[in-house]
Amino acid sequence: MNVIVPTLRCAVFGASGGIGGALASALAARAEVAEVHAGSRRGDGPTGHKLRSFAFDLTDEASIAAACAGIGGPLDMVLIATGCLTRADGSGPEKSYRALSADGMAELFAINTIGPALIAKHALPLLHRTKRAVFAALSARVGSISDNRLGGWHAYRASKAALNMLVKNLALELARTHPQALAVTLHPGTVDTALSAPFQRGVAAEKLFTAEYSAAALLDVLDRLAPADSGGLFAWDGARIGF
Repeated sequence: MNVIVPTLRCAVFGASGGIGGALASALAARAEVAEVHAGSRRGDGPTGHKLRSFAFDLTDEASIAAACAGIGGPLDMVLIATGCLTRADGSGPEKSYRALSADGMAELFAINTIGPALIAKHALPLLHRTKRAVFAALSARVGSISDNRLGGWHAYRASKAALNMLVKNLALELARTHPQALAVTLHPGTVDTALSAPFQRGVAAEKLFTAEYSAAALLDVLDRLAPADSGGLFAWDGARIGF
């Protein structure tokens, strides 16, 4: 009888959100995982066996650096499950270019693009150099330029498109130092969370996922990806989405 020894170390940034919390809990339930560091703004992510909570501020690089230093390496998986669709005041997303504002765009780029970039800056050096390691960030199909048929949602679309490009860049750089690692962005589908709640009208019941279902699907996708897939944007069902 083969006994699985838990050795893998993972970190989830954004673990207080629906998908992030589900990802952290699903990883902790895996026999091969030794510990999951679950980060949120207030350090109030999921708790339980193997789960280690930490606090970080996505808009404060010093707090991100301190969090990564506290987690330490080597890490087998880093997942970024942060993001916002509307502004802190509840406005947006923009239906027309007439609604664009510098402040609104800056706010969404700070959360959807710059924050993940700074996490990458401090977390990528913690990844294993000599075996398979994964860096993945939640993106969205609407961040695909080639898949855009409707327009609108300007700041959100643009910030997610920028995130996709950022992770593509990271993948190219990571390949030089971590040949068995991969960096990808993920589309979780339409998930029944606070982020999507105002926009679920018209979504077919079978296309509205629970956070647990989406998290399990995304982890299954990551399990099946190889270093050759690094830099891509993948949907919850494993389909590759064009940039």
